[in-house]
Amino acid sequence: MKKKIHPEYYPKAIVSCSCGAKFYVGSSVPEMEVEICSHCHPFYTGQKRVVDSTGRVERFKQRTQKTKHLKSQKPVEKKKRHQKKEDKKK
Repeated sequence: MKKKIHPEYYPKAIVSCSCGAKFYVGSSVPEMEVEICSHCHPFYTGQKRVVDSTGRVERFKQRTQKTKHLKSQKPVEKKKRHQKKEDKKK
């Protein structure tokens, strides 16, 4: 390796999660903060819970309600393209 071109390596960098868990990893920065880790992520814990970030779940529910409402309305009939071609042939 060339000298003085690589960042400093910290073999015991501290990772702090928003759930309160702390653990060590090797990194080029001495400390990191994360929102979700293996101690609180539903995939690893086996618990189902909604991780809502800035109302994403509410926006999804609004979109589904809107599409249900639109589907329940009377569909608008579209003109068929092949009818115009048949009219020209006559």
